[in-house]
Amino acid sequence: MSITFGTDGWRAVISDEFTFANVRYVAQAIAEVLLENAVARNSAQGRPLAVVGFDTRFLSDRYARAVSEVLAANGLNVALAKADAPTPVVSFAIPNLGAIGGVMITASHNPPRYNGIKLKSAHGGSATVADTKRVEARITEALAAGREPQRMELDDALSQGLVTRFDPFDAYATHLRGLIDLETIRRAKLRVAVDAMYGAGRGYLRRLLEEAGCDVTEIRGEMNPGFNGIHPEPIAKHLEPLMELVPGGGFDLGLATDGDADRIGAVGPTGRFIDPHCIMTLALRHLVETRALRGSVVKTVSTTQMLNRLARQYNLPLHETPVGFNYIGDLMMAEDVLIGGEESGGISIKGHIPEGDGVLMGLLLTELVAANGKSPEVMLEDIMGEIGHFEYARNDFKVKPFEKKSLVSSLVSMAPSSLGGIALQSVNTRDGVKYLLTDDSWLLIRPSGTEPVLRVYAEAHTLATVHALLCEGRALADAAGV
Repeated sequence: MSITFGTDGWRAVISDEFTFANVRYVAQAIAEVLLENAVARNSAQGRPLAVVGFDTRFLSDRYARAVSEVLAANGLNVALAKADAPTPVVSFAIPNLGAIGGVMITASHNPPRYNGIKLKSAHGGSATVADTKRVEARITEALAAGREPQRMELDDALSQGLVTRFDPFDAYATHLRGLIDLETIRRAKLRVAVDAMYGAGRGYLRRLLEEAGCDVTEIRGEMNPGFNGIHPEPIAKHLEPLMELVPGGGFDLGLATDGDADRIGAVGPTGRFIDPHCIMTLALRHLVETRALRGSVVKTVSTTQMLNRLARQYNLPLHETPVGFNYIGDLMMAEDVLIGGEESGGISIKGHIPEGDGVLMGLLLTELVAANGKSPEVMLEDIMGEIGHFEYARNDFKVKPFEKKSLVSSLVSMAPSSLGGIALQSVNTRDGVKYLLTDDSWLLIRPSGTEPVLRVYAEAHTLATVHALLCEGRALADAAGV
């Protein structure tokens, strides 16, 4: 057995590799690494605190209890969430409570058969790659030595005050009130539909929108550990109920969060799906032109060139990272970042923790609709009228295991002089292989960091060109032997 951390944590199939025994081994390794970090930072006086949260998936609450038992037995105090909560809410609790780190039980947007563990650092963002490698090494050592995890019964830990239950909502809501202009939203009297996708965002976005005076209808907010058979990922093919509800019910906006609410998707009043590329583009314009804020723009390699064009227009620095919010988070810790995000919908802004947050971004999108008095569709047309029209699509293909380095090498060596009839400008291997074309169109081929899937992405100025690029991308992957 090999437990490895991918783009954002360890994920595996429930009752296959994701078992209570393996969860305890992971928790033991995490406890050891967190305690070592506390000693290194001279913050190990007394029992350091760790935060544990969980989503709505099957047995997530029980896995969180198991993790808490191991952490407590290893000399950590534990703040365990009382109920399912979004990852960004649990992450915010870590620095807010002065904890040295945290654990979130979630497989995020993955299919219902998966569960997972996200390891969080003291600042609330994802743990460093170095720390996750140390956790992996500790697990391997313990298994080889036949060393069992330490464990304390939860009832005993609770009675001794080593584990306490807490509600993270109030502190998080207070923080967001300082980031979002709720008064502007209140004046607009918007009707908003919220799709929780049966995930941990249920109730959170709805409560804050209602506080801001919105008329809110929440769907798929009941507890359903199997997500009613859907993948809790806020992309168009999973949001048909919301896309039908918004125009049919006369709503001004539809908002959707994924399984652990660190991702956002949206629907305009016409029923059009507003993807994260467009959400980030709208948000960047709002932050600069309405709020008069400055800072760098950070995006992953799979995210729209619209941000590049706006950043040039506003004279803002722009950074492109590999896929994974941890790379964005690192830059948010290192410099003044105005907005950072990725194609999958994980986005954060200045003043927030270095963590993607679907609740925050849902509120910000509502604010910019209220402030502009226009629908997202109209605002997007305005922007594209200035910087050029862009279309985007992604295809995912299930694949057997393959050597990523070999794929990258092959794709670089067979780089064509043009794609979709457009000349090739450059090739980068920041994450997979990205072919950037002379008109800012691009094609990216990369393996998923969390699933046995090959992803092929494309952005261009027409849908026809996007589809042509996707076909050429699949052909290139086939030629490379995937």
